[in-house]
Amino acid sequence: MALDPSFIGRSYPPTEPYEVGREKIREFAVAIGDPNPAYLDREAAKELGHPDVIAPPTFPFVLSYQAAAQVVEDPELGLDFSRVVHGDQKFTYRRPLRAGDRVRVEITIDNIKSLAGNDVLTVRGELVEEGGEPIVTSIMTLVARAADEQAGE
Repeated sequence: MALDPSFIGRSYPPTEPYEVGREKIREFAVAIGDPNPAYLDREAAKELGHPDVIAPPTFPFVLSYQAAAQVVEDPELGLDFSRVVHGDQKFTYRRPLRAGDRVRVEITIDNIKSLAGNDVLTVRGELVEEGGEPIVTSIMTLVARAADEQAGE
C-alpha cells in the first residue's frame, strides 16, 4: 500500500543530545579506512584551525539514521521496513562536526512519492548543536520496494 503523502512536512521530536567523542570519531575513521590526521590527532586538527578532532564527512549518518528510526517506526506512516533499501545520502555542512559537540537531530519527512510501484521517502535530519547552532543537514532517501505480486505478497 502506498505511503500517505499527507505525511510530507511531518517533524518528529529532537533526539536527546549526543556528545561526539574523540574515540567514536577515531573508531569511525578507522572503520572507513580514512587515516586523515584531523580525525585522529587533536594537535593535527588544531593546526588546521579546529578546536579538536573533526569527524569524517559521513559520520553524521550514524546520528541521523538513529533519529530516522522515529519515521521508520511511526505506526501511522505504515512503512514496511522489511522492504526498505537505502537509496541515497547527502550532507550539507555549515561546519565540521567535532569532538565535544553535543548535538540533537531534528527529523522531518521532506517528500513521499511513488515510483514504479515503490515508495520513495526523503527524510531530512538537522544536526543542531545543543545551544542552537546548525551544523549539518542530512538528506536520506529510503525506498520501500513494491510487494512482489507473483510471490503472493
